[in-house]
Formats: sequence, structure tokens, C-alpha cells
Amino acid sequence: MRIVKICGLTNFEDASFAVECGADFIGFVFAESPRRVTPEKAFEILKALPEWVVSVGVFANEPLERVEEMSRFLRLSYVQLHGSESREYAEALSVPFIKAFKAKDESVLDEIKSFGVEMFILDSYASDRLGGTGKRLDFCLAQKAARLGKMILAGGLTPDNVAEAGRRVNPFGVDVSSGVEFSVGRKDYQKLKRFVEEVRRCEKK
Repeated sequence: MRIVKICGLTNFEDASFAVECGADFIGFVFAESPRRVTPEKAFEILKALPEWVVSVGVFANEPLERVEEMSRFLRLSYVQLHGSESREYAEALSVPFIKAFKAKDESVLDEIKSFGVEMFILDSYASDRLGGTGKRLDFCLAQKAARLGKMILAGGLTPDNVAEAGRRVNPFGVDVSSGVEFSVGRKDYQKLKRFVEEVRRCEKK
């Protein structure tokens, strides 16, 4: 695993601690979510962090113009597309993107192939939510998806299972939000630190 993404950040203290612990990417949710932040709040947080921090904005089915506008305003490193955006939509973006796919069943493998994206997120499926389900993925399905590109594994990861996920799936990276929280939108620093440590320990084996 090369990338650790801490997502669902809502305040400077949590974002700063994530960076301090060694997170590679930090994510802000602008889609409908209990962890949603305003562009103004994200701007406040980002301007107080080091310039080299890799920031990801999470959007779902947002008008292209709005995503472009917010990307410029926040100087986002990546846009994460978590809805039903088309390949044409993604290719029209002027900022690098990461497409998220929901692993309902093996049909997701064809979706990933047809999209033809280099780096993508594989998240767990829930019929009533776009992401952040906290549900663990089928590792066998994730193994197959990991062969299709730079896959960032999400869905139900915690400090207790991320090492196992790394060993069994061998993803390019991992993405966590609820798995390192003590309440919705607030990170548990002990869990967050241990999550990153478990990933790094796994890398050394």
C-alpha cells in the first residue's frame, strides 16, 4: 500500500493531525453526507496546512461547472467522483480525478474496465447511500479489482483490519473515514494514528 487517504475531515485540528500522522491524501466531502463541509470551511482548513498537502474534494453528480469552480477556489489536488458521472464528464475536468466505484457484485469489474481510469476507489455498496457506509468489502472481489489499476480500497476499514486488507488485497492505497472516528465527522486520534501505523507496518513486511 502506498497511499493512505483520511477522508470526511470537518475541522483543522483533525486535518492537521492526519497530516502529522503521515496521511498522504486528505479528503473533504462536498456531496450529501453528515460529514459534508462548505467550500469556505475547507478553504479555511487548507490555507492553514502546509502547501504540499494533497487535497481531495469528494463530489457526487454535481454540475461540471460547479466542480471546476470549487476546484480552482480550493486548489484541489484531485476531484473524487462518487456518483454516476460518465467517462466524458470526468475527462472534461481540468483537475486530476479519482473515480469511485461501488462494489455491489462482480459487475463492478466491467464498470472499472469500461471507464478506463488509472486510479480509482473501490467502496462498499449500499442502496441508500453514495459512500461512507462503513460496511466491509468482499476481499475476493477487491483482489480482482486491484489488478485493474491503482485501486484505493475503502469501506469498513479500521485499525484492526487494515493490515489484513493490505495482505489479502494488496491495494495501491486505503481510504478511511468512519473507521477512525469517535463521532460522525470527528476523528479519534488514537485510532487515526494506529491506522496509519498499521499500514506502514504492513508495507515493511
